[in-house]
Amino acid sequence: MKIIVQKYGGSSVADAEKIKNVALKISKKVKEKNKLVVVVSAMGKTTDNLIKLSKEVSKTSIPRELDMLLTTGEQVSASLLAMALNDIGIKSKSLNAFQAKIMTTGDYMQARIKNLKAKRINDLLKENEALIITGFQGITEDDEIKTLGRGGSDTSAVALAAALNAKCEIYSDVAGIYTTDPRLHPGAKKLKYITYDEMLEMSSLGAKVLHSRSVEIAKKFGITIYCGSTFSDEEGSYVMKKNIEQPIVSGLSVMDHQTQVTLSNLPVDNNLVQQIFEKVAREGLNVDMISVISNAGLNISFTIVEEKKSSIAKALNIILKDMKGFNLHYNSGYSKISIVGIGMKSSSGVASRFFKALEKVPLTLVTTSEIKISCLVEEKFKDKAVKALVTAFEL
Repeated sequence: MKIIVQKYGGSSVADAEKIKNVALKISKKVKEKNKLVVVVSAMGKTTDNLIKLSKEVSKTSIPRELDMLLTTGEQVSASLLAMALNDIGIKSKSLNAFQAKIMTTGDYMQARIKNLKAKRINDLLKENEALIITGFQGITEDDEIKTLGRGGSDTSAVALAAALNAKCEIYSDVAGIYTTDPRLHPGAKKLKYITYDEMLEMSSLGAKVLHSRSVEIAKKFGITIYCGSTFSDEEGSYVMKKNIEQPIVSGLSVMDHQTQVTLSNLPVDNNLVQQIFEKVAREGLNVDMISVISNAGLNISFTIVEEKKSSIAKALNIILKDMKGFNLHYNSGYSKISIVGIGMKSSSGVASRFFKALEKVPLTLVTTSEIKISCLVEEKFKDKAVKALVTAFEL
C-alpha cells in the first residue's frame, strides 16, 4: 500500500469551490493507485475570526477554552472535504485528532506531538481511499484537546508522514519556497532545493513557508517535504538533507516589529546574565540577537517582538528590583533582516559582501552563525536593505 500524506492550507480550502478543487487534485493521486492521508487547515480566515469572536465574548483569555474553540475550524474543513471526495466516488472518511490518536504534550496553544498511533490509520486506509485528518491539533493522555501553534498543520502532516513512512506534500497558494518573500521583492527566485538547516533558519527568522517544528521532524526522520501550489501544476520546491544546487546564500528573511532592549551600567557579574535569561525563559519569552559587553560595567542588549514588551518589562523589574544605578531602554520600530545559506560554511568573503551591500544602511545590531548573518535596522531602512542584499547575493 503506497501512502502519500498531503496538507492543504487555509487558502486552499477557503470556500466550497476550492474544497471541490482540492478533492479533484486528491482524486488524481488516488487514480494512480495511491492511498491518501490528507491534513487540512481551517477554511480561510476561520482561526482569526474565532479568536476575534472569543475576545468579543470574554475579556479573559482561557487557554483551554481557546484550544477547544480553535480546533473546530479544522473539523469543518475535514468533514466538508470528505463529503466532496465521496461525492466524486473517492471513498473517504474524516478524523479529528482524538479519532486519529495524535498524542501531544499538555501545553495549551503550543503543544508538541509525542506520538501517533499509526495502526488505526493503516487499518482505516484498507477500507478507504483517502482519510482527511484535522491539522494543528492533538490530544493528551487524559483526553484534553491541544493545539500546536500557528502553522501547526504542517507539523501534523510531517509527523503523519514519519509515522506512516510516507511521502509528504505541502500545498498552499504559492508555488514553492522563494529566496525571499515575493511581496517584499517581486523578483525573488523560486528555490528547487533547500536543506533542512536552511529551512529551519528561514522559518525561525520570519519566513512563513513552513512551521519550524515540521522541519525539525522532517530532519529527524529523513522526510523530504515537497512544497507546491494547490492551484497549479507548476513544479514546487523540495526540503531535504542536501541542497543539490548548493548556492552560497539560499534565502533572505525579514522579521518586523522588533524591539531592542538595552540594559547598561550593570555590575559585572556572569551570574546576573544567567539570572536574567533564565527568568525570561521561565516566563516563556523568546529573546534574540543577544549582545553582552563587559567593560567598566556590564551592557546587555537583545531583541524581542514588540507585543512581548510589557511581559519582558515585568520579568526584568522582578530581577532588578533591588539594583540601582543601571539604565534600561526599550527602542521599537526595528526589522531583523537575515541571509541564510549552507554554503556560507565553506565560503569566505560572505560577511564582507554583506557589509558592503549595507554600507548606506545604519545597522543597530549584527549576529552570525555558521549559516546565517542577521542585522537589526530601523523599519524605514528595511526596503533599502532588502533590495541591496537581494542584489548582492543574486536572490
